[in-house]
Amino acid sequence: MIKKNKFFIKIFSGYIIVILILSSLLLFISFRYIKNHYINSLTNDLVHLNCSIEDMICPLLMTNEIDQLDEYVKKLGKRISTRITVIDRSGAVLSDSENDPGKMENHGYRAEIKDAFQGNMGRFIRFSKTMQQTMLYVATPIEKNGNIIAVLRTSLYLSDVDNLLNTLRIRIINITLIVILFVLIGVLIYSNNLYRPVKELVAASRKIADGDFNTRVILKRKDDFKKLAETFNMMTRKLKDSFEEISLQRDQLKTIISSVHSGLFVIDKDDRVILHNDSFKNISKTEEIAKKHYWEVLRDPDLLNLIKNVRQSGNDTTSEINIGSKTYLCSVSHIPANEEIVIIFHDISEIMRLQQLKKDFIVNISHELRTPLTAIKGFVETLEDDFIPENKRYLEIIERHTDRLINIVNDLLLLAEIEDNSQLQIEEVNIAQMQTDLIKLFAEKTDTKNLQLEWEIADELTTISGDPFKLEQVLINLLDNAVKYTDKGKIKIRFSQISNNTLIEIEDTGIGISKKHLSRIFERFYTVDKSHSRQLGGTGLGLSIAKHIVLLHNGRIDVESTPGTGTTFSIWLPRDKA
Repeated sequence: MIKKNKFFIKIFSGYIIVILILSSLLLFISFRYIKNHYINSLTNDLVHLNCSIEDMICPLLMTNEIDQLDEYVKKLGKRISTRITVIDRSGAVLSDSENDPGKMENHGYRAEIKDAFQGNMGRFIRFSKTMQQTMLYVATPIEKNGNIIAVLRTSLYLSDVDNLLNTLRIRIINITLIVILFVLIGVLIYSNNLYRPVKELVAASRKIADGDFNTRVILKRKDDFKKLAETFNMMTRKLKDSFEEISLQRDQLKTIISSVHSGLFVIDKDDRVILHNDSFKNISKTEEIAKKHYWEVLRDPDLLNLIKNVRQSGNDTTSEINIGSKTYLCSVSHIPANEEIVIIFHDISEIMRLQQLKKDFIVNISHELRTPLTAIKGFVETLEDDFIPENKRYLEIIERHTDRLINIVNDLLLLAEIEDNSQLQIEEVNIAQMQTDLIKLFAEKTDTKNLQLEWEIADELTTISGDPFKLEQVLINLLDNAVKYTDKGKIKIRFSQISNNTLIEIEDTGIGISKKHLSRIFERFYTVDKSHSRQLGGTGLGLSIAKHIVLLHNGRIDVESTPGTGTTFSIWLPRDKA
């Protein structure tokens, strides 16, 4: 015997419930229908009987022979086993086959009598107090010359009808039970047949859940279950292929992560480490890492703040972090799908060391060059007082190149100072005062080249937040470039308020910059036209210094240029916080 589970029980019990409900409804409806049909048939029989009796008693009624009428009715009632009653217009009983009419109450108020006096056939079923039984009453009018002279009522005991119906009901119930028994046997066979493929599919699904992807379901039938089994087998094959591919990718991913020299770990939405590589284990100096909170593995305030900011903003970020004696470039990335965060540590200790060596070299060499260059410039100026005319050109060349070297040294020292001392002296800088100072500083150069220096300052702007010395240095560098590379026209400086930012624009009508150079003009020592730059004494460090200062203010500097038309530098500075 096949062991059934809840699915089979649900199918079988469902069919049983449906069969029982339908059988009960069928019996209830059929009993009511049979009873109504039988009573209607009895009513018709009594109507026909009334017609026959009417012809026999009508002469007695016309001659008012009440005693003969009552005697006749009693004899006829016994012979046909039917109660017969005759009622006159006043409702008085003239004769009755079962009782003494003189002792019977007035019947004029009875429902079937009322209908008969109105010329209709009256029928009613009620309990008779006289006979102490429920009876079916049928009354018809007796007419003479178009007038109703009396009512003839016949009645039957419904107990006989009930006995007949009970006998019929028992037979119907027996037949129904036999039919239900056969139907249940059929349902049992059908349910078992329906359950068998489901059972095989369930068993196969459990095997697949346990990792056996070679499981197949073979059904020897030609219905939808066979199609389902074929689809199931196809799904199993695809699952097997997908699982093998995922396993291969997982192994490859583990190999790749393990081979990455940078430290890597992944945390879930609960800040627990769910993935890490050996490099991170070396950084944290912790053996047991999995399933721990990341702050239990690596306690660093900067790392905590980075992860917290990424959680809140959802934006990826990168920052330098010092762990022990090493410096790491920490990259934190957010994965929105499952609220996971990937953290990667790139060891930049050697790069930082080399960068510091470069800075130290630049500072030292600049300091070393400043003294001899100053001496050379001093002696050149002395020689200019006592020179041979034909040597003047050579002295001018020496002086020009000496000045250029001094400018390069000064710019290098300024850039190194800005990089080493990244602290800003933030205060409210008066724009009008800055305008006055810059006009005085560039007055000689703009007058020499006949250039117009125009200023547009928004009415709502009187101050900007920042380091006054460094911001002035940015504007000096940008204006110096604009004056150098503009031979005619004007230079316009605009200050405007855009949302929560101050926008400073320096627009000139100079020679412009070709598109291929725009991406590199902020690099150190990069010049668009080297011969022109050397001729004008450019160092190639001015724009690099300007960009570095703007970034220190959490700002942004952009450039747009069209060769032959001019160049526009745009500086965006935050109003609330530098």
